[in-house]
Amino acid sequence: MPVPKPMERKQAAYSNLDERYAIQGEKYQGQQYSHIYFTRLHHMRNLLHALVPSWKPQLPVTTVLGLEEGKDCIIVGTLYKHMKLKPSILDEYAKERSAIPLVKPHNFMHPDDHLILEDESGRVTLAGAIPPAAFVTGVVVALHGKETSAGNFLVEDVLEAGLPPQTALSSAEDKYVVFVSGLSVGSDTFNPLQFQLLIDHVTGHLGDENEQSIASNIVRVVVAGNSVHISPRFVNGQTVASKDQSRIAEPIKELDIMLTQLVASLPVDMMPGCHDPANFSLPQQPLHRCLFSGASTYNTFSSCSNPHQFELDSVQFLGTSGQNIDDLYKYSDAKDKLEFMERTLRWRHLAPTAPNSLGCYPYTDKDPFLVESCPHVYFVGNQDKYETRLLEGPEKQKVRLISIPRFSESGVAVMLNLRNLECSTLSFSTSFDA
Repeated sequence: MPVPKPMERKQAAYSNLDERYAIQGEKYQGQQYSHIYFTRLHHMRNLLHALVPSWKPQLPVTTVLGLEEGKDCIIVGTLYKHMKLKPSILDEYAKERSAIPLVKPHNFMHPDDHLILEDESGRVTLAGAIPPAAFVTGVVVALHGKETSAGNFLVEDVLEAGLPPQTALSSAEDKYVVFVSGLSVGSDTFNPLQFQLLIDHVTGHLGDENEQSIASNIVRVVVAGNSVHISPRFVNGQTVASKDQSRIAEPIKELDIMLTQLVASLPVDMMPGCHDPANFSLPQQPLHRCLFSGASTYNTFSSCSNPHQFELDSVQFLGTSGQNIDDLYKYSDAKDKLEFMERTLRWRHLAPTAPNSLGCYPYTDKDPFLVESCPHVYFVGNQDKYETRLLEGPEKQKVRLISIPRFSESGVAVMLNLRNLECSTLSFSTSFDA
């Protein structure tokens, strides 16, 4: 019987572009968040002003302070969404005095919500053709309309920045990237066998010759956050008993053992998520390499930030572990998670609700979440289900949007072909029907 020829794994040129999310050399001196809003408005206003002549060339652009009643004009500013149900720290004190328990809904929208536009000169309440449900606090837009006798601004049309420019694609052969998120090692839903099946498939230890041939074309695995689950009772601010200290590390050790199998075979990008042992606010800094004593000894192991930006064979990737989209879901409405993703690209901002309702670092001279070039692949981890769509822009931009489900609940990973940006799922089930 002939010995099967060993398969050689394909390689892809990789560039990590996370430098913009690194918090290095930043000095926290008690600064507030006004700086990040000012930087955002300044950057986005320059973009929008450049688009106005081709949008409404006959109309003057003015400030909130320069509005005149009944006169058509364009104003540019940052939206603020006034929300009746938005949680407040004062609610915690009100709860102690109230006999009625406060309900915490998954979505804080209310029919009475309304939008306000703000620039350096002032703020004005908006009415007319701008649905509050589709917008959130922190988005910068240009509005065509006029001031009413009541002092509101009656909107007739809205201009968003739209998809940014995109570089050309040049990938010519089948190479695959595998995305997985929400492994939740240590949780009740984690199934070690399920994760082992994924590892064995990716490393080429499962399947027939055809499946192994496809596996040899996988050039990278991206782990998009929430890889471990540490019991909340260990992270409640109390002193941890010595007998429990080893139990905190167990999920991380188990993850490291399994990751070591992966990185021995191919490159892996490791992103932090909201449940991982990383800083809470965005951008989350890379998980410390000392957590992965086995995997970090391989040069194929990359601990990355969240958001994570990289390039593979000229294909530009941008992704998060899900916090930015989960927050949009709480404060606005859309038909699916992909529509939220699409909006962040059209607004040219990954996390518009930061710092209002999503924690972020108080930068003084930049806003790293501005999307300055259009990715070819935009992924978001830790979602309820797998969804994908190809978004096409007016200047022939093409973006593959991917919503990656939690692996511990779904057993689903996502595989993307670099040649044509087509997606498929890898589904692993360990339940057997009688």
